[in-house]
Amino acid sequence: MATEQKPSVCNCLNLRRASLAITKAYNEALEPAGLTVNQYGLLKHTRSLSPVNVSRLAEAMRLDRTTLVRNLKLLEEDGLVMDTGKRTRDRQLCLTEKGLKALEAAEPYWQKAQENVEALLGREDVKILTSLLNRIETQWG
Repeated sequence: MATEQKPSVCNCLNLRRASLAITKAYNEALEPAGLTVNQYGLLKHTRSLSPVNVSRLAEAMRLDRTTLVRNLKLLEEDGLVMDTGKRTRDRQLCLTEKGLKALEAAEPYWQKAQENVEALLGREDVKILTSLLNRIETQWG
């Protein structure tokens, strides 16, 4: 068990530290499936919106388009995502069979990470945290 860390007086720093910690926890949980939480999220959104262009995917995930393209390139190189579009300016992304299998294999690990967060914080505090984070994103996102 990690030792309790003293919070900063800076709210931004506290949020960044928490973001790094939760990302690490999810990445460790997903490691047996060979995916990071960012890759998992990208695959999950691509599957649900498929076929989807890069701009729509970035909008749905609320990510910077440049960052998304960089991460997509790695998934394409690994054969998890493919472009079904006919023109380079109108990319239509979908998961390959390998991508579908990778996502399916990762889902129980992701679910376990979700359960770990709920076990740590409790169901009600997770709801409160989600609401607070959403309020921040709505105000300044």
